[in-house]
Amino acid sequence: MIIRKKTRQIHVGNVAIGGDAPIVVQSMTNTDTADVESTVEQIHRLQDVGCELIRVAVPDVDAARAITEIRSRIAIPLIADIHFDSRLAVEALEHGAQAIRINPGNLGGEDKLARVVDAAKLHGVSIRVGVNSGSIEKDLLQQYGYPTPEKPDALIQSALRNVALLEKHRFFDLKISIKSSDTLTTIAGYQQLAAVTDYPLHVGVTEAGGLIPGTVKSSVALGILFYDGIGDTFRVSLTRDPIEEIKVGYELLRSLRIRERGPEMISCPTCGRTRIDLFSLAEKVEQHLQTMESNLKVAVMGCVVNGPGEAKEADIGIAGGNGVGIIFKKGEILKKLPEKELLPVFLEELDKMEQERKQEQG
Repeated sequence: MIIRKKTRQIHVGNVAIGGDAPIVVQSMTNTDTADVESTVEQIHRLQDVGCELIRVAVPDVDAARAITEIRSRIAIPLIADIHFDSRLAVEALEHGAQAIRINPGNLGGEDKLARVVDAAKLHGVSIRVGVNSGSIEKDLLQQYGYPTPEKPDALIQSALRNVALLEKHRFFDLKISIKSSDTLTTIAGYQQLAAVTDYPLHVGVTEAGGLIPGTVKSSVALGILFYDGIGDTFRVSLTRDPIEEIKVGYELLRSLRIRERGPEMISCPTCGRTRIDLFSLAEKVEQHLQTMESNLKVAVMGCVVNGPGEAKEADIGIAGGNGVGIIFKKGEILKKLPEKELLPVFLEELDKMEQERKQEQG
């Protein structure tokens, strides 16, 4: 049984982070933030698959000023990602950012940090103190060495130092992240950080890679941390369409029985008995499931011999054959159909079940 570490609770807009709030799934746009149309379009697609917080890069004044319109056209809270320039942080806050991500130590000194904190207090927003392996102060690197799984101290001390800068200005509405591109360093760093602070933690592996390596590295690190009860919000960082980050994120939570969103699909890996294009069939079913909200278990199996038996726990399933296939519910055959009719009829059955579940829920 997973027991969450108790942390303070903060808010980003209307989304609670920490305390007894669910682990929050977030992503970051990869559009030019100043291009409002493309940014809003991408955020809408992310909303559709369950993204709960969205972060946008703010590299210049145009991007900061675009936040006002972007925020007015989306339904989830917006976070501004700031590097080095305190003026951009203030500008983003003045234009409606509901949180900012900064590294307080690289904003240019005490006075500039104070202006950012004052703006955050004025607008009632929270701050993420974000430290990664490439942004650690030189004196900490000299003292502790580059962070490794055996000794991630430099990451931890950098984060705590930067938190102390905000606390000095009486600002406590914050969360912390310490990211590394190394899986084991990420795990060790967050485990040790969680032991010395009760601020909520944003967890993740930075620069994790493409779809396969990024998913594996993130799943290993985040899976271990979540199982240990560590982490209040997270991003699966992938060199990919950010839609994939959200999909992987929810599947990760589902695998640990932490949170579930929409149907779960199980499918066989194929074997010599398969007489249908199962890869294409599974992909089309998966795409359809992304439009659904009900907590169904859906099976896509390669043969009618073992399909219903192996997947009898599924609410509904499909199994291919040689020119024919079957649709089954809870292991019992519902329909036997020609192969060309199998997918469209199955999708109709899925939609019927979706409507039935919605009606049951009122």
